[in-house]
Amino acid sequence: MTAPATRPITDGLFTWPSDEPQLIGGECAACGTVGFPLRPSCAKCGGADMRERLLSREGTLWTWTTQGFLPKAPYAGSETVENFQAYALGYVELPGEVRVETRLTENDPERLRIGMKMQLVVVPFRTEPDGTQVVSYAFAPVE
Repeated sequence: MTAPATRPITDGLFTWPSDEPQLIGGECAACGTVGFPLRPSCAKCGGADMRERLLSREGTLWTWTTQGFLPKAPYAGSETVENFQAYALGYVELPGEVRVETRLTENDPERLRIGMKMQLVVVPFRTEPDGTQVVSYAFAPVE
């Protein structure tokens, strides 16, 4: 039996397929500001010379919160009101680069702490009607 096809939630967000995925950010040629995701212009100086930059896979949890309700439209994940589980969202600081807003794989508030080491992982997001597994990125605590 063959494994179902897998595709990223959108192209150009993270390297895929990859055993060690990385987020695809951008660096401004004019001022050196690093951003995520890659944008056509710099958020700091407005420069239009943005160069693709693969970001670090590890960082530290800068802050976080939990979300106890299903996101509103246009959310397109596989959760429904009936199977929804609260999850954690946070900002992970990639050293010398940028703070990334992200879903966290750990949702227990007792197990999360500001400053803890985190690592980029790829997680299931939803399954398409044809069986294709759509994946996204998240950050997981480094054990």
